[in-house]
Amino acid sequence: MKNITRRSFLSKGAMLAGGTYPAMMALGMLKPSPAHAFNLTGSGNGKHIIILGGGLAGMTSAYELNKLGYRCTILEARERAGGRCWSIRNGSTHTEVDKPAVTARFDDGLYFNAGPSRIPHHHELTLHYCKELGVPIQVYNNVNEGAYYFAEGKGPLSNKKVRAREVHNDVRGYMAELLTKSIDHGSLGTTLTKEDAQKVMEYLAAEGGLDIDKLYKASARRGYSESPGAGDKSGKVAEAHKLADMIQSGLMDPDFYNVAEYTYELQMTMFQAVGGMDQIAKAMQKKVAPSLKLGAEVINITNLAEGVKVTYKDATGTHILQGDMCICTLPLPVLSNVNNNFSGDVSRAIDYISYNQTGKIGLQFKRRFWEEDDHIYGGITHTNNELTQIFYPSYDYLSKKGILIGYYNFNEKAQRTGELSYPDREKLALQKGRLIHPQYDAEFERSFSVSWHKTKYNMGGWAVYNNETRKNQYPALLKPDKQVYFAGEHLTYLNAWMAGAFESARSVVTAIHGRVTEQRVSYPATKG
Repeated sequence: MKNITRRSFLSKGAMLAGGTYPAMMALGMLKPSPAHAFNLTGSGNGKHIIILGGGLAGMTSAYELNKLGYRCTILEARERAGGRCWSIRNGSTHTEVDKPAVTARFDDGLYFNAGPSRIPHHHELTLHYCKELGVPIQVYNNVNEGAYYFAEGKGPLSNKKVRAREVHNDVRGYMAELLTKSIDHGSLGTTLTKEDAQKVMEYLAAEGGLDIDKLYKASARRGYSESPGAGDKSGKVAEAHKLADMIQSGLMDPDFYNVAEYTYELQMTMFQAVGGMDQIAKAMQKKVAPSLKLGAEVINITNLAEGVKVTYKDATGTHILQGDMCICTLPLPVLSNVNNNFSGDVSRAIDYISYNQTGKIGLQFKRRFWEEDDHIYGGITHTNNELTQIFYPSYDYLSKKGILIGYYNFNEKAQRTGELSYPDREKLALQKGRLIHPQYDAEFERSFSVSWHKTKYNMGGWAVYNNETRKNQYPALLKPDKQVYFAGEHLTYLNAWMAGAFESARSVVTAIHGRVTEQRVSYPATKG
C-alpha cells in the first residue's frame, strides 16, 4: 500500500465500509430504465399459445399475450396458481415428495410468505405490475439494528444474543481506528496530501465514532444498557465488545457480517404486498382466469413440423392439446422429468443447471413477544446454526398474535432440515430459537414448514449458476427450440426474484409476437 493513490484509497475505504458497487452494476448489467406497459403493435390473430406453468412468468406471459389478440391456455399442475409466490394461511395445503400432504392450521388472518417476501425499490417492473394490477404495497423492514446475532461456539460472545447495532458499530469503530492510525503514522505512503489525509481522518472519526485521541469508544449509536428517561435518567451506554472477542466468537465470519444494507438487492427501501405476497399472484390470476387450467400436470411436450403438442393429465384422465407455440416456465428440475423431443443442447441445459435447496418454517405465537419484550419490529436475526435466519413480520405491528419465520436456511443446512419430518423440523426451530428467545416455550402455538427442494412441481428454490453453466447452458434456453420458448426467473440475471419472472415473460412475449407479426420488435429490458 506504499503507492496508494487517492482513487485507490477511496475505493479501498469504500470496500472497508461495505459500500462497493455490486459487480452487476459495474458490468453495466443493471442500468436503470423506466418500467412501462407494452406498446407492441400488430395482432396475434387468435394464434394459440400453450403456457406450461401457472406461476408469475406463465400468467404474465398469458396476460400480455391476451392483450395482443392471442388465445392462451395455461396448464398448472397444482390446484393453485402463483408457483413460488405463495403465502401460507389457514387451510393452505402442501405436498413434499417424501411426505404426506399437510394443511396449515394458523389463526384466520395470520400468514407468512413461504416464497418471495421482499421487493427491492429498483425492481421497477415488479412495482409496475403491482400498480397495474391494483395490489397495494407497504414498506418491508429488511434492516433492523435491533435484531440479533447469535453464534454457537466457544468464544467470549458465543451463545449470547448480541444486538446487530452493537456488532456493526463496534466493528466499524475498530476498523476506522486502525485505518486512521495507519494514515496518521504515514504507513499508507505519501501519495495522499497532508490536507487529503486530514479530511479522510475526519471522515473516519465520524464514521467510526472515534474520540479525540482517534480511539474507538462506545457511544449511544450502539444502544443503551439503561435507557435515558425523565429526571436524572441520562441513560447508560454499555462498553464496546472487544474486537478479539467478536472475531473469536465468530461474529465477523461471513455467515454474519453480510450487512444487508450494503447488498444491492437488499438495500432499503424495500416493499411487500399488503396482506401477503400471494396477492400479486391472485391479482394476476384474475386477469387470466379464462385461460388457466389447474390440476393439469404436463407429461409430454412434442415439437411438430408446425406447431406443438402437449400431453397432460388431470383428475378426468389424459388429454392432448395442440397449439401454434408453447412457453415453458416449468422449473428445470421438474422439466427434466417431462418427456420431450428437445434438441441435445436444450436437454443438456435442462439437466446441467442446478437449483438450490432452501426452506422456511412459520411459527405462530400467541403473543408478539419480539415486539413487546425485545423491541424488534421487522428485520432479521442471523445465526450460525441450522436456523440461519429468523424473520420478524413487517406488518400488523402491535397486534395480539403473529407468525415468525423460525428459520430460512439454504444449501447443506436446508438439505439436512428438509430430511426431517414436519414435527422434527418444528422441534429444531423451537430448540434453536429458544436460545435467542426463551419466550418460545410459553408463547408457541403451531407451525408449518416448506422445503422447496422437496416440493412437488418445484424441486428447488431457484436456479444457481456457475461460470460454466452460465456460459454454456444458459444461452441454449434463451432461444426457442423450434416452437417451444422458455421463460422464468432461471432465464435472467435476477434469479430468485419475482422481477426475474416478469422480465423473462416480457422478453418471450416480445420474441413470439415478433415472430408472428414478422416484425423485429425491440424491447429494452428494465432489469427489475
